[in-house]
Amino acid sequence: MKRTRLWAGLAGAAAIATGVTFWAIQSGSPELPDSKAMSATQKTQETGRLLQTALEQQQRHDSQGAARAYRRVLDLDPDNKFAWYGLGVIAQTSGNTFEARASYDKALKIDPSFMSALYSEAMMLKTSDPDRAVGLLKRAAAAQPKAATLNMQLGKILAAKGRDDEAKDAFRRAVAADPSLRPQVPEPYRDSVNHSPTPIPKESIG
Repeated sequence: MKRTRLWAGLAGAAAIATGVTFWAIQSGSPELPDSKAMSATQKTQETGRLLQTALEQQQRHDSQGAARAYRRVLDLDPDNKFAWYGLGVIAQTSGNTFEARASYDKALKIDPSFMSALYSEAMMLKTSDPDRAVGLLKRAAAAQPKAATLNMQLGKILAAKGRDDEAKDAFRRAVAADPSLRPQVPEPYRDSVNHSPTPIPKESIG
């Protein structure tokens, strides 16, 4: 299974989570092999199969089954960022922000530039911990400066905190990447989006 396909599936799950859509619980899971008796190749294959199974279960609104599959992945590969991220999405949709944040942080400890985890955790914390959300989004924007939606969200959080110059630059990057987003820029900042954005200084990334 290609990682790009998997990432797309997990990103879709994140979109569901941030849209406050809750998955129902459904029982049932396939019989799993004994990890101790598996070779490295078999573990890799089983990890891929389980990740795909978890995504399919999420699409069927079986969050409990998906969580079991992700935990089985972690039994085989404790440093699997996709499994930690998936558990974070499930926890977030169920309203368990503490567990969701812990899972996202574990995914980011494995891969500090993991875009899905950076964005999902930032959106979850934008009200309760905006400074942390800004730091996460700046890390994501530094890695992917042309991500329009990401920069739009960063701009809105910065604007709410009164950090006008930084907000203007974020809005400029968002509109430069996707001009159709211009109407979403708050009115006080709309005139500024026609100017060139400035790069995010590394020292400002939290």
